Amino acid sequence: MPTSLLRRVLEDLAIAPPVEVDVSEPRGTVPLPSRLATGELARSSVAAITTVTGGDHRALDTDRIALAYRSDRFLTIDGSTPSVWSPFSGFWSTADGWLRTHGNYPHHAAALRRGLGVAANGDATDVSAALARITAVDAAREITSAGGLAVVVEQERPAVDRALRTTALLEVSRDGTRPSRGELSSPLSLDAPLAGYRVLDLTRVIAGPVCTRTLALLGADVLRIDPPHLPEPEWQHLDTGHGKRTALLDARSPQMEELLSSADAVVLGYRPSSFARLGLDPNALAHRHPHLVIAQLSAWGSEHPDRAGFDSLVQAESGISWIESPDGSTPGALPAQALDHSAGYLLAAAVSVALRRRKLEGGSWFVSTSLRRIAAELLGLPRHDVLAAEQRIDVSRHTTGFSVDGRRIVTVGSAIPGFEYSAPRPWGRDQPRW
Repeated sequence: MPTSLLRRVLEDLAIAPPVEVDVSEPRGTVPLPSRLATGELARSSVAAITTVTGGDHRALDTDRIALAYRSDRFLTIDGSTPSVWSPFSGFWSTADGWLRTHGNYPHHAAALRRGLGVAANGDATDVSAALARITAVDAAREITSAGGLAVVVEQERPAVDRALRTTALLEVSRDGTRPSRGELSSPLSLDAPLAGYRVLDLTRVIAGPVCTRTLALLGADVLRIDPPHLPEPEWQHLDTGHGKRTALLDARSPQMEELLSSADAVVLGYRPSSFARLGLDPNALAHRHPHLVIAQLSAWGSEHPDRAGFDSLVQAESGISWIESPDGSTPGALPAQALDHSAGYLLAAAVSVALRRRKLEGGSWFVSTSLRRIAAELLGLPRHDVLAAEQRIDVSRHTTGFSVDGRRIVTVGSAIPGFEYSAPRPWGRDQPRW
């Protein structure tokens, strides 16, 4: 199963002749117990980036992959584990069903309260009381209209997922057209396969930062740019900021064009419509900078450019939350934010291939995926009849420590064999230049 999904990914990347992949069953399973094939999805995603950068996917450590997908649970700052979920994020009972919200960012929590008519200083109890008086559909509509994030927790729709699976898991095009199968050039160095490439990182939260963290791990010079008005939660940056420089810059600044003109790749991780309003959508970027590899990640896919979302929301709306329900009456979740992490590793694989194909063929390259498309892939994999027991893992064997701005940070190590992370840098402290 992992090998067949890996072959699917390599086919999407238009690699020819196909990268040789050993078809023997890999040793061990990734201990991410769930009814859906979460461990298999995780292994195939990490195997994809490992394979296209010259590594051996059979050498993957299954425990290390499981910990990497749950890295936020094992992050410590000066010996303490930070709280990563806001009280305004989670499942809520409504007058007729269930709602899933995401309010980790203060502006999203404020919009949630505003949409429900809760006072600006209202707490989770006030939100719960308001939701108990309204239907799930109405609640999602009101919260979304106010700029918040909420979805109805729905049952899976197999026909929708089958249709999604007829599309590529990773969309790849060169100069606007699907590329023919081509040779994949060998990395200049197996120790740093992406050395010499510059990647502009316009992402946040988990999936995009995991992608760019992986590119940095493999040797790329990654510069993350954040808007000055939107602070990043400290834990989130320390969990996914390894090896990158980070700077604050208004996207409309002339400096952004200077950065793009000297970049090899740009990774876009906000809503597609947000980039379009700034003139940073893929078509506009390719027109102004025809040398770029442009990677786009979205929650719901290009057909929903205005819709914001996160892993937890996609799980809830796609039906995953009911499949993973612990008791059949309350929704549940995957054992990790697997859609986010898989999207990050898969998109990193696509960027790596596109950079090396560009070296041989030239042109501008566009690669993309979405959390919803990855959810459809997961929903199509064979399921587990018996839920495996949670395994104990010696976490201390798989963590690494850094000093960041005078603080002791311990994070999970890299899931890719032979590579170890560099320390995260203090968020937003670097200059916006190469």
